[in-house]
Amino acid sequence: MFDRDFSYKRFSVLFLIVLLLASFVGKAQFYNLPNDHNFSLLTERGLATKDSSLHSGLKPYIHFFNSKYEHIPDSHRIFKFIVDDPALDAMFFKHVVRVQPPNENFKLRLDPILNFEKGKDLSDTINRSLNTNTRGLIASGYIGDKFYFETMFAENQSTFPVYVSNVAKATLVVPGQGRWKTFKTTGYDYAFSSGFVSIQALKNLNIQVGHGKHKIGSGYRSLLLSDNAFNYPYARITQQWFKGRVSYTNIYSVLMNLDSASKHPTPNAERLFQKKAASFQYLSINVSKKLNVGFFQGMVWHAGDDKNKQDITWQYFNPVIYSNLPEYGLNNKNNIVVGGDIKFKVTNKLNLYGQVMADDLSGVKKYGDAIGFQVGANFYDVFGVKNLFFQVEYNDVNENSYVSPLGTTSNQSYSHYNQNLAYTPGSGKEIIAVADYKWKRFFVNMKYNNQTILKNGDFFYTNQLINTKIGYLINPAYNLTVNLGYTYRMQNFNNFATLNNQTNYIYLGIRTSIYNLYYDF
Repeated sequence: MFDRDFSYKRFSVLFLIVLLLASFVGKAQFYNLPNDHNFSLLTERGLATKDSSLHSGLKPYIHFFNSKYEHIPDSHRIFKFIVDDPALDAMFFKHVVRVQPPNENFKLRLDPILNFEKGKDLSDTINRSLNTNTRGLIASGYIGDKFYFETMFAENQSTFPVYVSNVAKATLVVPGQGRWKTFKTTGYDYAFSSGFVSIQALKNLNIQVGHGKHKIGSGYRSLLLSDNAFNYPYARITQQWFKGRVSYTNIYSVLMNLDSASKHPTPNAERLFQKKAASFQYLSINVSKKLNVGFFQGMVWHAGDDKNKQDITWQYFNPVIYSNLPEYGLNNKNNIVVGGDIKFKVTNKLNLYGQVMADDLSGVKKYGDAIGFQVGANFYDVFGVKNLFFQVEYNDVNENSYVSPLGTTSNQSYSHYNQNLAYTPGSGKEIIAVADYKWKRFFVNMKYNNQTILKNGDFFYTNQLINTKIGYLINPAYNLTVNLGYTYRMQNFNNFATLNNQTNYIYLGIRTSIYNLYYDF
């Protein structure tokens, strides 16, 4: 949901600027593709072709950023979730509401957001019934040929498996979906929204203003900027140079600590939370048709004072990547994370990728520098089987990473709504293997996570998770699926065997799958 303590006045000004710039826009094709991992697989395969020069390191993707991409062979299929099936499309490939008046360059689409899930944890001694009930709406469209807009809202009530519930209680938020209030006895009531407008101010300049989140990298996880945390207000400016070979993005956002914004709250008024400004720069270079390299800087400006006032100087708005690094370094009260990524297209069916990050290289912390790295591979049409996908990934992140800089208070962490802005587990070592197969509208998905979490430089606990689901795609227009799933999780603590716990969760659900939910921790 939009935070009530976010300045609507500032957002309104930004929105007005966007509308004014819209008058200079040409063709309106500049919408964002849904950022759901399984939804994106066919898109990822299309982007893996040797002749595709699209920049895929920053998600959500901007569809057809430049008109030159329309000339990529079969580009219209790169962004199709499913191959056309005329027998089914007549009934099940349509938006629920479509408004497009004759002779008017206006389009509006309305679709439901649903997540009705019912299940049971066979290891739960309390024998609770687990469920999620999500109802919402997503609206999108064009106004004239000037700009694209999208807005989404969902209301939820959930009863989670114990391990998810424990995290929600500890962080005060449902993972990735915002603050909650108690529902009945053991449930959670929460809501969230997102939305943006997208315009093409110039041929090679896209501007977006909205409320949402972003992800950088080709992996299942991101060590730089992930869609793991809750939505935040942002302005995103994306440029392309040198015939599209270079892409540069600036993101300016407002984040929240779930700490009181004032030492003396106003009586009988809604609680306000501490704000902190953040900026992110990402430079992506297509060195060749096979090799892409990216460079990243994320900066969380020091949080507001006891009156929630932030002392922001011009450097916050500095759009040049790494230019603030010499002045502030990696151990300043303004928390800076730097890094880069790489993707190499070995063949049309195999991509190799990796990331590196650094949060502190001072060498004075007890358990080493705050650094991390990632290596992984994406396989498409494995063994020549069409629509069989496989991904394997290894992440290694030092336990000091993403926390507040040395000598500052905890409110300077690389976080939003008490969740990490980057690597989901926060620190540790992790192996991930994902397999997915699609046949017509049926799909099978399996994911394995093996995590080792360190504390005070020593092994603390391990997590092993297996997630399996089989399902059927009801409507590709908004990715409505029905699925039967099973989650196994085993957590083993070192020297604390009494804390060991197990989850065996089986469920049946119907869901609009257009955004990622990370419960694999």
